[in-house]
This record gives sequence, structure tokens and C-alpha cells, in this order.
Amino acid sequence: MAATVQSKTGDVFADINTTPLIDVMLVLLTLLIITLPMQTHAIKIDTGQGEAPIPVPPVVDLRVDWDGTAIWNGTHVDRRTLDAYLADAALRNPQPDIMISADKLAKYDSVALVLADAARAGETHIAFANTD
Repeated sequence: MAATVQSKTGDVFADINTTPLIDVMLVLLTLLIITLPMQTHAIKIDTGQGEAPIPVPPVVDLRVDWDGTAIWNGTHVDRRTLDAYLADAALRNPQPDIMISADKLAKYDSVALVLADAARAGETHIAFANTD
């Protein structure tokens, strides 16, 4: 990068060749101009202004005892009260999840009757609980 030049008087002096330095600076400036917009680029995200999420529905424990009586969340209920509870649960938004568990000695007929009552009331969130 250095060059020697001789003047008219015969003095020799060293001078730096700046052309390669200018080339390097131009390359760096070009890279800076190209990459700078990518670093400052912002992505706009629309988060929306919709409704609040629907709350998690409550879970109702509905057990059928060995003699066919229904137990709604730990309380023994007769068939008329069970029908009222199921009708009320079917009208709620969101409907509660009804977990049906039957005693080992309960007859199939009594469990099917509770399921039919729930279907007649319009309940759509019915599941069977494993009672092992």
C-alpha cells in the first residue's frame, strides 16, 4: 500500500496509497445501507379487540347409587329435582360438564334413565367418570 515517490529536487518520500482503503470503506458503507433497514424493520401485529374468552364450564358430579338414586354434587336428589337441575344446566352458557359415575351394583336401567333425562333436558356435555 505504500509507494515511494521522488520529487524534482531528488527527495524521496513515502506516500500511502489510499485507493484500497476507500474501496474497503465503500464496501462497508454498502453493507451498512443494505442491512440497516432489516434491523429497524417492525412487524405490525393486530391483536384484535374481540370478546373475552368463554370461561371454563363448571363440572357437575352426578352419581347413580346402588339403589338407583341420583346424587348431584354430593346431595341426594329425587327425580323431579334432578330434572330441574338438568334443565337449569342445559340453559346455562357454557353448559356445565356432567360427569356421570355409577356404583358397581347400580342397575343399567337406572343409569340409562338418568342419561335419558339429561338428553331430554338438552344437556350436551355428558361424560362417564371412571370409578375403578
